Amino acid sequence: MIIKNASVFTEDGRFMPKDIYIEGGEFVDSAQKVSDKEEIDASGCYAIPGLTDLHFHGCVGHDFCDGTREAIDAMAAYEASIGVTNIVPATMTLSEDTLLGICEAAKAYREEGLHEKRARLCGINMEGPFVAPSKKGAQNGEYIRKPDIEMFDKLNKASGNIVKLVAIAPELEGAMEFIDKKHGETVISLAHTAADYNTAMQAFEKGADHVTHLYNAMNPYTHRAPGVVGAAADTQKAEVELICDGVHIHPAAVRTTFKIFGDDRIILISDSMMATGLDDGDYSLGGQAVKVVGNLATLKDGTIAGSATNLMDCLRTAVLKMGISMESAVKCAAVNTAKCVGIYDKYGSITPGKKADVVLLKKEDLALKQVIMEGQLI
Repeated sequence: MIIKNASVFTEDGRFMPKDIYIEGGEFVDSAQKVSDKEEIDASGCYAIPGLTDLHFHGCVGHDFCDGTREAIDAMAAYEASIGVTNIVPATMTLSEDTLLGICEAAKAYREEGLHEKRARLCGINMEGPFVAPSKKGAQNGEYIRKPDIEMFDKLNKASGNIVKLVAIAPELEGAMEFIDKKHGETVISLAHTAADYNTAMQAFEKGADHVTHLYNAMNPYTHRAPGVVGAAADTQKAEVELICDGVHIHPAAVRTTFKIFGDDRIILISDSMMATGLDDGDYSLGGQAVKVVGNLATLKDGTIAGSATNLMDCLRTAVLKMGISMESAVKCAAVNTAKCVGIYDKYGSITPGKKADVVLLKKEDLALKQVIMEGQLI
């Protein structure tokens, strides 16, 4: 396949007019290496890598915590259809037995191999149960636990050792020991926490290097108490997640965050729940009832319960409504995400030798024209 006349996102983070060559499901560097020279005219389009969503819970009526093959498959099909070609779905704060079943289902699904026209299941984001009760947000307080290395090891083994991120409130008893011992095995993310600046800095020094949905489920940044936000800003290795759905964070705060952290350290996520891709109505998240109106999802008490927006729509919102450059948005949704979960050697850029995942978006409104995954039209 040859994709012609696109404005292509390059590995150095710019858009350039060039053609894309695909052979055997991978990008190649010249037309001479392409055996079937089927052409796609991408005039007026951006060509970007397939996105990686490393923090979402569900979509199209399914939740990762359903713990079934059917749920994972339906989610993977939807995500691929909108240009998210790699997924790292998130768990919730649930019982150990329930989490064990979820991990086993993920392992079994991965062992089936590549599923046609499905996003790849690249790992698990373990959001809970090691969270602070005071900042539980939409997590179920009944199942909150202190950080437990033995429990984590059991769950990770059941998953086939694919837990890519684990959320932790660093002020909890046992948290620092957990971070110290496990940061080389998985990404440790500060999350659902009331930690102050000093505690967060200690956690980063121990090996944490990520913050789950910055600003949400943590103390706010103030000039006398900068908290987790200030500690992350002061820690060059720390990456921070942003939900750019227009609900979780004000556009001005998004722009300020890009000025503070730069697009090297920001991870765009959707944090989407099962209503994503469906109509308004009554749904659930982590076993709790959720009401969805537009892109706002809330528990009965009004607590925001994840997002009803997919990652590609979050990218559009960041660019079209929040003033973030297309270059930065793609970097934060495709490049940084792939690097974070250790798959950038194969995915995340349009580079010869990598898997040929390309999304074509119309320049005027970023509407989806085509998704290509390993050289196959989705």
